[in-house]
Amino acid sequence: MMHTVRSMPDAMFRAYERFIKRLEPRLHEACTRRDADLFVLRVGRSFADFYRPFMQVYGSGPDVQQHLDAIGDVLLDAYLARPEALRLIDLERQMTPDWFQHQQMLGYVCYTDLFAGTLPDITDHLDYLQELGVTYLHLMPLLEPRPGISDGGYAVMSYHTVAPSLGTMRDLADLATQLHERGISLCIDLVINHTASEHEWAQRAMAGEQQYMEYYFTFADRTLPAQYETTLREVFPDFAPGNFTWFEAMAGSGRWVWTTFNRFQWDLNYRNPAVFREMLDIMCFLGNQGADVLRLDAIPFIWKEMGTDCENQPETHLLVQAFRAAMRIVAPGIIFKAEAIVPPEQLVPYLGIGKATGKACELAYHNQLMVLLWSTLASRDVRLMTHALHNMPPTPPGATWLTYVRNHDDIGWAVTDQNAGAVGLNGFLHRQFLNDFYSGKFAGSFAAGALFQFNPLTLDARISGTAASLAGMERATVAGDFLQIGLAVRRLLLLHSIIMAFGGIPLLYMGDEVGLLNDHSYRDNAWKARDNRWMHRPAMNWEQAHQRRNLSSVAGQLYTGLRQLIVARKHTAALHGAAATHPMWTDNPHVFAFYRAHHGGNLLVLANFHETTQTVDAGLMSHAGLMGPVVNVLERTGLPPQPLWHIGGGRIYLAPYETVWLVEKEAVSG
Repeated sequence: MMHTVRSMPDAMFRAYERFIKRLEPRLHEACTRRDADLFVLRVGRSFADFYRPFMQVYGSGPDVQQHLDAIGDVLLDAYLARPEALRLIDLERQMTPDWFQHQQMLGYVCYTDLFAGTLPDITDHLDYLQELGVTYLHLMPLLEPRPGISDGGYAVMSYHTVAPSLGTMRDLADLATQLHERGISLCIDLVINHTASEHEWAQRAMAGEQQYMEYYFTFADRTLPAQYETTLREVFPDFAPGNFTWFEAMAGSGRWVWTTFNRFQWDLNYRNPAVFREMLDIMCFLGNQGADVLRLDAIPFIWKEMGTDCENQPETHLLVQAFRAAMRIVAPGIIFKAEAIVPPEQLVPYLGIGKATGKACELAYHNQLMVLLWSTLASRDVRLMTHALHNMPPTPPGATWLTYVRNHDDIGWAVTDQNAGAVGLNGFLHRQFLNDFYSGKFAGSFAAGALFQFNPLTLDARISGTAASLAGMERATVAGDFLQIGLAVRRLLLLHSIIMAFGGIPLLYMGDEVGLLNDHSYRDNAWKARDNRWMHRPAMNWEQAHQRRNLSSVAGQLYTGLRQLIVARKHTAALHGAAATHPMWTDNPHVFAFYRAHHGGNLLVLANFHETTQTVDAGLMSHAGLMGPVVNVLERTGLPPQPLWHIGGGRIYLAPYETVWLVEKEAVSG
């Protein structure tokens, strides 16, 4: 650490000295010598990583020193308030910094009210989560939202209060403690781009208080908003067109407010360092309640620059780095998750590349993999997926993906014209095909989804629907077609097999483990009726979950099949998040292949995306580095379904929608 401090440039070293000297009297008065020394050590280790990006963004401001002093106070206050149990977790994770990359990690994502009712009620279902193998629980937005329509909870009215219907902040801290006792990490949403219009800051801005008007982007007339609009996209063109809203009552004479998502979600002004400080204080507060992972919601939008699309700007990455370094002073056991649903070349920088390696978010959603899985399931052709994933930028060291089949949001078809063209497809027509297929309009489609945010000018749209309904379960169930029900089960297990083996933390969305179908009752709720994403946010069906051990039920077949994948994953060293994934070309357009390279033995995954038996050249095994006798890891779990694959005549045979995980026999552990 002393080397880190001594190697600082002079100006940075002087800032560091001032930072420490200001805080030392209160530090030594408030805590033991050991804890005081630990704080100073952490500041020494992280100060340069904080100061450099912070000054790049804010260094030219007239009051930058005052803001640095205030940030020092925020960090010390949070450090002193951090519970002892969380400090021990910090130390444990500093000793095993790859804790979130371990192959034992399995995520579960749910809305508190839909899963259990309230935060205390979740404790009644911890045995269920532990039985499933969950080590990471993401509770969807639970901070207090505005009354009424709130974008599913993402219009936050108070960052320091839990939604009253869910419980209290004390309940959240108690739940975090119980999760930690079971080896489960807690992830919560932090809406970082905007607040609700009912937030105290917004209300004081509405009243004309200059200090709080500067927390947002407001304009006296339409001149600047009109200039910005020329390069901005509309996130919700259907029910929230445009990016600015006129508020007649604001500051006495009315003003335009930047509202990227909805008129009741006001974008924060990160050009103001006071906003950075406020958000850092909120991060520290939530971390001290026991959050292990902070999901930075809408992070690509936080920096606005005229003449750009105001997404993924360089300053956004600098701010992430400054937040990341500052939080490592208070709570080094906390990690960041970027909610950035953007193209791969724009996504990977959120994980830290170049000089920012190890200094940004540790986790990001692999949206590209999710989109390509559904694309391939519809087309039965793996070539687009193989090409696109082959050209993905590598994952930076110290970071990993979140892989998933479905989540709470719609599916946007992030298939580029370039990737489509490379395999002989027309990108526009393929995206139209996917919308038609998953909305059930395409002849022969098995899906029962719905178009979301259809744009009649561009014909762009996204898709809503649960995993089971999109994979054919809903149509087959309505028709009473047991053959198609069986194929839907196999499709769902195929998709989950790939996210379990691709690397990173696989996420299960609540209810997918037992095959929940679309909930069409949202149409009867005035607050939800205009947003069909609520169809894939059904309440957890505990009666269905109680059938999970009945192998004659859909729930039992899905749950047991997923348990097979989860158990196999936990015993496969090549699924550690630091290992590299290499997509492979096969001689069969219906079979997807990739291998994971690991010093403990490579893993080859083969997946048949067709409803008939398919074969591939057995030489793929040697190309994947498997030189000796192989075993399918899934067979070693002792759990159904029984694998049907076999090797014969130099070919590997895969049953309809079958996946195999092949390793050399001596590479199997546990």
